[in-house]
Amino acid sequence: MFYHFFDYLTSHFDLPGSGLMRYLSFRSVAAVVTALLVVIFCGKSIIRALQRHQIGEEIRDLGLEGQLSKKGTPTMGGVIILLAILVPMLLVGRLDNIYVILMLISTLWLGLLGFLDDYIKTFRHNKDGLKGKFKIVGQVGLGVIVGTVMCFSQDVVIREKVSSPEVISVSQTGYATVEQPASVELSPTAQKTTKTTIPFVKDNEFDYGWLVGGNKVLTWLLYIAVAIFVVTAVSNGANLTDGLDGLLTTVSVPIMLVLGALAYLSGHIIYADYLNIMYIPESAELVVFAAAMCGALLGFLWYNSFPAQIFMGDTGSLSIGGVIAVFALCIRKELLLPLLCGIFLVEALSVIVQTSYFKYTKKKYGEGRRVLLMAPIHHHYQKKGLFETKIMMRFFIISLLLSALTLVTLKIQ
Repeated sequence: MFYHFFDYLTSHFDLPGSGLMRYLSFRSVAAVVTALLVVIFCGKSIIRALQRHQIGEEIRDLGLEGQLSKKGTPTMGGVIILLAILVPMLLVGRLDNIYVILMLISTLWLGLLGFLDDYIKTFRHNKDGLKGKFKIVGQVGLGVIVGTVMCFSQDVVIREKVSSPEVISVSQTGYATVEQPASVELSPTAQKTTKTTIPFVKDNEFDYGWLVGGNKVLTWLLYIAVAIFVVTAVSNGANLTDGLDGLLTTVSVPIMLVLGALAYLSGHIIYADYLNIMYIPESAELVVFAAAMCGALLGFLWYNSFPAQIFMGDTGSLSIGGVIAVFALCIRKELLLPLLCGIFLVEALSVIVQTSYFKYTKKKYGEGRRVLLMAPIHHHYQKKGLFETKIMMRFFIISLLLSALTLVTLKIQ
């Protein structure tokens, strides 16, 4: 809103200072500050409202230390996070940018899905919440929307690198010399493509269309399948990670910082050329969204750090994971997610392995056995006697290391 308003003032009246909104750095800082202020000043009112309506977390006794003391803690705190993301974006974001539109749709879509789950758990007193098949339908629906927009929107393009031909001259003695070495330049025209980035590989670009012979319909279907898988996997991985005070929040901040940095580099024509990565016009605007989300997550820690005054619930965890997935798809870095979101991956795998092994041993031996003391894996460490703040900080350090390694992949090719 403010971006477009001040852009109009700059274009028509040239008012002093009105051009600040054109600077990405200024709007990113404004987004962080606004998000923090929204959480800090609105969070307490929302917590009180949830307490008045007795919207508290139902805690199952799993034998974890200090677990039952959390009973009655307000949930649905994800509403605070969503509000702290949407308000800065509406104020300082470019609402005509296709990537920003996709991110806002994804935030609201998965926020609503998570809200329905929390609503059923709290108001209907159904501990299972929204049925799993309905969650999957919602995640699949978002994957279809994102995949279709990425494939067919004329605003979603890249600029590929082209090599200028070598100028070769032949002397009278018959020796050939290169008078002008080949140089790499960006194509003057934007191109529609389903290319993505492969880490740790030279010339690290891969087109999904190559797998189906360039057929447009099959490429669309394949890309939608990829989008659905990425959104579903990361969203559910984040949901499983949300099991300790401040855990998902602290783990997600480095992830969003790296995605924001990658968006900036991919949307900057000079840096993209220097780092030999894909140049994606207009993608740098996603930096503002990443800044708003980091501010929202950091602000939420004001209330969610141990001992938590509020839980984010599925309203927050599903939307955080889904937003990370869609963000990576927008900047064509989804194949970096297994490394960047390594915590989510391990949490999900721990549940899959635990459940599969239990069912296998029960069928074979008549008695179910477990690989871990408890799944997801953060509960395993709780069972081993580690205090939850120590687990949270160690996972946060691991997330920092994985995020740093993800950035390093830009030069390891």
